[in-house]
Amino acid sequence: MIWNETIECMERESMRKLQSIRLKKTVERVYRNCEPYRKRMQEHGVSPVDIQSIDDIVKLPFTSKKDLRDYYPFGLLSSPMSEIVRLHASSGTTGKPIVVGYTRNDLDIWNEVGARCFTAFGLGQQDVVQVSYGYGLFTGGLGAHGAVETIGGTVIPMSSGNTEKQIMLMHDFGAVGLACTPSYALYLADAMRDSNIPREEFKLKVGAFGAEPWTEEMRKEIEAKLGIKAYDIYGLTEIIGPGVGYECEYQHGTHLCEDHFYPEIVNPETGEPVVPGEMGELVFSTLTKDGMPLLRFRTRDLTYLNYETCACGRTSVRMGRILGRCDDMLIIRGVNVFPSQVESVICEMPELEPHYFIAVDRVNNLDTFEVQVEVKEDFYTDEVNKLLDLRKRILHRMQSVIGLSPDIKLVEPRSIERSQGKAKRVNDKRKFK
Repeated sequence: MIWNETIECMERESMRKLQSIRLKKTVERVYRNCEPYRKRMQEHGVSPVDIQSIDDIVKLPFTSKKDLRDYYPFGLLSSPMSEIVRLHASSGTTGKPIVVGYTRNDLDIWNEVGARCFTAFGLGQQDVVQVSYGYGLFTGGLGAHGAVETIGGTVIPMSSGNTEKQIMLMHDFGAVGLACTPSYALYLADAMRDSNIPREEFKLKVGAFGAEPWTEEMRKEIEAKLGIKAYDIYGLTEIIGPGVGYECEYQHGTHLCEDHFYPEIVNPETGEPVVPGEMGELVFSTLTKDGMPLLRFRTRDLTYLNYETCACGRTSVRMGRILGRCDDMLIIRGVNVFPSQVESVICEMPELEPHYFIAVDRVNNLDTFEVQVEVKEDFYTDEVNKLLDLRKRILHRMQSVIGLSPDIKLVEPRSIERSQGKAKRVNDKRKFK
């Protein structure tokens, strides 16, 4: 099924003309309304008159996550606060979140691209969809929620957690679709098995999974355990949230909503465009957003683009599976985690040495997250209660700063290996699996 055939099956030349018109309008908007963008463009010797077609996009400067943090909270808005109807945010390395503002028009666009996703997954007006992404500042819950309402489906706004109730309502309300992270889908699958409710009594058929990397092997396991068809939904808080891209029934790449979000692939070292089909860093420019348009935002994701028409009939560009990141950010259970966040917690606690090690792995397709940290000699003790209390306080602070509770392993002083060069703080075994 196709939600917006006119756009999703548009001829490439017509798409380029539409992108050119929208890019020109967006550049004029940010130049007029956003001082940081105006200054940056002036520094690069470019003005709106230099942008006449989508080919001219390479003349524009890049935007990075650092820019969003530097202008926290509202410095990159291109609309007055009186027109901002919602704020979303994601975590940052310093504890300050990356903030995104949405106008009413932005929310309408978000709902529309979300509708394309859920329609491509085979869901429609007669279907009940359980949204088990987190609601709140995270874009997952409300993004999927709006998409289901737009296609006319029925939403069960569960959010995450409360697993027993998740299973009960999924069964009792007759959910056909499930939207959550792939790792939580596996957790729910085990909970369904333990519920003693026969699988045939559930109506679940389709899963919309995203917010964290997942492999084809994990897809197969989810499909086998839940008895569903599992689809990938792609999004970034900075761009709009879930709905930037989606898989169709053929699952040969992620269709990008390029009429709203123009993709480029550049060399991560030089920033120069790569040959079509070549691997590189994914860059997005928003073409229709009013609240906080972004030009040439560097995602740090490594992938490639395929412009061939898909077997489903869609002509929209397809993105290959993301193979990694250019920076040191870890995505654990759908949450962005930076080693510097862990370090900030450790360094603020007087009982701890500033020496730590992060071990990330995937066991049974679920992320594990361990932080080993040295306790100072003055505080290291055989008294179990004192160490348990320290561990509890570290966990509470980690949850507050990162949004996750890692497995904290308190170790003896000087037991973590030192380095003469750059310290090796992270071992992410998932990349080798």
